[in-house]
Amino acid sequence: MTDIESDRLPIATRRETVRGLSAVLGRSRSLVVLALLTLAAGIAAGLFAPWVVGALVDDIISGGSALLPLCALLAASAVIGATLAWAGRVMLARLGQKAIREVREKAFHTALTQPAARLEAAGTGDLVARLSGDVRSVGQVVEDALPAFLVALFGTVMSLGGMGLLDPRFAFAALTAAPIQFFALRWFLRRSAPVYRAHRVAAAERGQRTIEAVRGVDTVMALRAEEHHLQKIAEASEEAIALEVRATCLRNNFNVFLNTAEFVGLSAVLVVGYLLVSRGEAQVGAATAAALYFLGLFGPMGALLYRIDDLQDAGASLARLFGVINLPCPEELVEVGEPGRGALEVRDLRFGYRAHQVDLDIGDLSVRPGETIAIVGASGAGKTTLARVIAGTLEGAAGTVLHDGVPIGQWHPHALRTAVVLLSQEPHVFAGSVLDDLRLFSDATDDRIADTIDRLRARWILGLPAGVDTVIGEAGHQLTAGQAQHLALLRVALADASTVILDEATAEAGSVDGEVLDLAAQIAIGERTGVVIAHRLSQAVGADRIIVMSDGKIMESGTHESLVAASGSYARLWDAWTAW
Repeated sequence: MTDIESDRLPIATRRETVRGLSAVLGRSRSLVVLALLTLAAGIAAGLFAPWVVGALVDDIISGGSALLPLCALLAASAVIGATLAWAGRVMLARLGQKAIREVREKAFHTALTQPAARLEAAGTGDLVARLSGDVRSVGQVVEDALPAFLVALFGTVMSLGGMGLLDPRFAFAALTAAPIQFFALRWFLRRSAPVYRAHRVAAAERGQRTIEAVRGVDTVMALRAEEHHLQKIAEASEEAIALEVRATCLRNNFNVFLNTAEFVGLSAVLVVGYLLVSRGEAQVGAATAAALYFLGLFGPMGALLYRIDDLQDAGASLARLFGVINLPCPEELVEVGEPGRGALEVRDLRFGYRAHQVDLDIGDLSVRPGETIAIVGASGAGKTTLARVIAGTLEGAAGTVLHDGVPIGQWHPHALRTAVVLLSQEPHVFAGSVLDDLRLFSDATDDRIADTIDRLRARWILGLPAGVDTVIGEAGHQLTAGQAQHLALLRVALADASTVILDEATAEAGSVDGEVLDLAAQIAIGERTGVVIAHRLSQAVGADRIIVMSDGKIMESGTHESLVAASGSYARLWDAWTAW
């Protein structure tokens, strides 16, 4: 297995998918039973019609007078059958949507408990494809294909049963189509299953490449790499299209087999009916009813076999969703509890993005509760890597990271994210009002939000078209880079975390906004433990301690004054900064 394949999100096996789906449906067992019984009763009532038509034929031939009662019976069976079938479909739809909601929410919940590095390595496009495209595919099957499949299944079984009651020889004649259908189904499933799985993977890869190009469009254009990315997207698209064409060819060949089976079966029923009537072993009405039953099998039998195609497609989607659900979910870990003092300790820390590679070699580092340290260094020094390891978003580090004396591996992800907040230089602006954005991670009152806006000098919010009720995000009022970072700092200030990590969180701001955001960052940290990855040395001056990094190692540590006096790496950086 290649490194790329090992990074991808897993796909559940057939047994795991069946087990997971059974567990979901098992929680609505009574609704499952009621829906199936109602649907079966509706199909049975509808299939009473061919018998009534046969009785009508015999009555007309014999010159009887039961025409009106039989017609009334025919109408009643149609109405009752349609009503019960409709009720069964409604219950199935309710059951299916409930199951889809549970699967989607479980997959989303499990994804949120995963380390960010795990999802990034797999590609966000794959996860988005599973939580959107695969869920949509399953939803379409539940709404349409699943009820049609069950109707076809019940209709096929009951039609064969009705023919058997008329005369077993009619049923045996109809079954001459079964070997052809069995061969066709086996042939189709064997060849189509790998194609559907490969198509899902190819579609996810296409989505991932598109997302990467769109997210980094400025960089792509600056590097004049448009053609390169378009070529990558085109390659993924061509692969997905080729697989879809292949699947279409398989479906067309499958239909040829089904049509052949229908011709053979109908011919056999008609021949048997002719022989039985000519010998006086069956009435014309019985032969008519048998032919109608088999004609009624055309639709259900074809739908039964053809819908397996849709169910198989949904099965591939469910396997991908349960692949996410079955990821290790640390629900069994002990909750550490509410955020504590904010003590941070690192012991013999080493980390590498690839095997046998060391990108970070920190050794020991301690941060006292309430202390703010600033980490500085040239680009590529390992500052962001250290921040992400401390925050718990990068796994695989050797050594120990402790928050409030508890190893990071023993924290439940939700508890850790409550205790430690990490803000990067590219904060996300969530769709909704400013007030909604600020309350996403906090249940702060209006008074507290107003006070925080005032303390962090974000009064520009009050100048927006509707103040804190202004809708922002992609479809709303567009914020500048500095405003987006300021808004993110407000969220940090409102959070209940005991440790705040700012990874160049004011880097995108200009010189004017920079001073305002640097002050806002200091106020947002407040009395809490702070780790500031400094983009500008002016951010480091006010820190309790400054850490100088180079090549993934700590080179110097001390206050601003002591490091300047030491005439080392930091002093040279400071001279260059002040000279500029």
